Amino acid sequence: MNETDEPSIAETAPVGTSPEDAHDENVAHNVSKHIRAYLMVGGTLITFTAITVFLSYVNFGTMKANVAVAMVVATFKAGLVAAIFMHLSNEKRMIYRILMFTAFFVLGLFFLTYLAWYDPVTR
Repeated sequence: MNETDEPSIAETAPVGTSPEDAHDENVAHNVSKHIRAYLMVGGTLITFTAITVFLSYVNFGTMKANVAVAMVVATFKAGLVAAIFMHLSNEKRMIYRILMFTAFFVLGLFFLTYLAWYDPVTR
């Protein structure tokens, strides 16, 4: 075994195959696993896009409620894209700290937009 306790390509190669062929098999197996995950995420995104279109025809009472529902669905889809396609699900803690810092300021900007709509001083 090597230093990382992972078997080398030569150790995992079937008898009678060269290490290059074994490497190609390992890469092909890993790629097919990722492709399956990407297709599942793509199907989920298409499904939630259809849900978004369906919800655009539903009246939730006020325009603000309609926007809130649309933002919840869009946030889920954006999170899915960031986690899978941008590989944030495999990142280290520093990335999540930066992401939380950014989310804090985005929520702050949303709150400022809400205050601009509500404007308690002039009402």
